[in-house]
Formats: sequence, structure tokens, C-alpha cells
Amino acid sequence: MNINVRSRKNDVTPAMRDYAEKRLAKFDKMMGGVDEVSVLHNVVKDTHVVEVTINVDGLLLRSEVNGNDMYSCIDLAVEKLERQVRKHKTRLEKRFRKDAQRNSMKEIEPLPNDEKLVKNKRFDKKPLSVDEAIMQMELLGHSFFAFVNDETGETNVVYKRKDDNYGLLQPE
Repeated sequence: MNINVRSRKNDVTPAMRDYAEKRLAKFDKMMGGVDEVSVLHNVVKDTHVVEVTINVDGLLLRSEVNGNDMYSCIDLAVEKLERQVRKHKTRLEKRFRKDAQRNSMKEIEPLPNDEKLVKNKRFDKKPLSVDEAIMQMELLGHSFFAFVNDETGETNVVYKRKDDNYGLLQPE
């Protein structure tokens, strides 16, 4: 497991690195196969901001915490990530127990192109099912998620609708 600890405005002290590595080492045991863990520390005025991102076989778990103490922020971020891992494992168990067929929504809504491009992001090309993509989107806390569909091999987008259902964007 590769743990990368960085700080935007301060130097990363050995104590900070050791504490983060000690607290995050449990995720390799919990999930197995953790590829990379990224910890980013930033100080805005008197507030510490800690972002932790874990990459496990294409699954991204992310937590961001603000607080007065960097060490307590790391603890809170680890607690959030533990809840996400438990939630993910519970969903997987339910899916395998029920052995339900995958449902894919065929509804496509146009996306507004009025805004200018502010950020460019890349995503993993690992094929996912629609259910796995929805789970990944929920774990990240995003309103949409782009992925390569394992059934069609095409790039699709799942998104959360205002009525708390999900939509799937597919190319024609």
C-alpha cells in the first residue's frame, strides 16, 4: 500500500506522516488490495483541511474534513472512510445475496453547455456495471459519474435526478 502525504502550505513533518500512515494502515487489512492512499493537508486561515482519497481496485473512497487540529482531522477523515467501507461492503453483500439482475435506465437528458470549462478530470478506464458506477458515485458524494460500461464497452454517465432516482446517459 502506497501512502502519499502532502501539504500545500507547510512541510510534512515525520510525526504527521507517521500518524497518517498508522491511522490509514487498517484499510489495507479491511479491504485488501489497496493500491494508493493520498492525504492532502492544507491550512486556510486557522482551519486545517485534510483530504484523504483511497484507491482500491478502481473504487475511489474520499473524505474531506475541516477542523482546528490536523490530527483530529485525520481521525475524523478515517472515521468517515470506515463508514464508507462498511456501507460499500453491506451493499455488495445485499447484491450478492439477492442475486438481482442489473437494471439500467434508458432515459437520457441533455446536459447544459452554457457554462465555460473550468476543470478537466480524467477517469479510470476499468469497466464497471451500472450498479457499480452508481455505488461509486454515491461513495464519492457526486451527482454524476462517468465510466466505461462493462456490457457495451462504451463510455456512459450515471447521474442522480432531483426525484432521488438515477439516470443513465448512453451514446446512440
